Amino acid sequence: MRKVLEVRDVVKVFEEGSQRVEVLRGVSLDVGAGEVVALEGPSGSGKTTLLSIMGCILTPTAGRVTVDGETVDGDPDRLRHVRRRSIGFVFQQFNLFPALTALENVEYALSVKGVRRGAREEAARVLEQVGLGDRLQFLPRDLSGGQKQRVAIARALAGSPPAILADEPTANLDTAAGTQVLRMFRDLARQEGKGLLIVTHDPKVREVADRVVGIRDGQLVDDAETADVAGPDRREVVVS
Repeated sequence: MRKVLEVRDVVKVFEEGSQRVEVLRGVSLDVGAGEVVALEGPSGSGKTTLLSIMGCILTPTAGRVTVDGETVDGDPDRLRHVRRRSIGFVFQQFNLFPALTALENVEYALSVKGVRRGAREEAARVLEQVGLGDRLQFLPRDLSGGQKQRVAIARALAGSPPAILADEPTANLDTAAGTQVLRMFRDLARQEGKGLLIVTHDPKVREVADRVVGIRDGQLVDDAETADVAGPDRREVVVS
């Protein structure tokens, strides 16, 4: 399986004055093309920091990050280029512009990625792909929570990045909408060959994940420790 995201021996230390906090302690994790990986852990475990490093938002203190076969260094311009070209983000808060239609929200995301020619057609295509072809001209206030998250997913898919990173994407959705969104994630990952990493507390994510990875105190954890994190009905735990 081709790897679209890879971190090796990643350490992240935050320093403020005399305070030194080691948030990640030698983490190694892969996400393959067409694979859905769930990352579970309690608050403060380091999962959001790991997501940010894999998404080229933060740089590690030590270790290696590779995105779609390209090893990423700490140069800000390089990070921005890789982030725009190779990674789509989905967040729990949707982060849609309230004055823009669904189509315009996705089109704007493409403009940020540097796509000008054909941006409107591409935006319409991905919205159709997530089942919102009849909602192109709707403002966010006229969409349900599930539909807003579908717009956010379309925005992440726009430009065809090989990797999608989702941070608690079902947190603001009811059970039915959350289930629909998760199934869509699974289907899109497999059909489009995307590598998908979902940071979550939602046990439903395990139903669509190919792997479930636990993290605690900045390290990936074994079966026994993850039982406390994920609950006794977890599907699978793989520690790289």
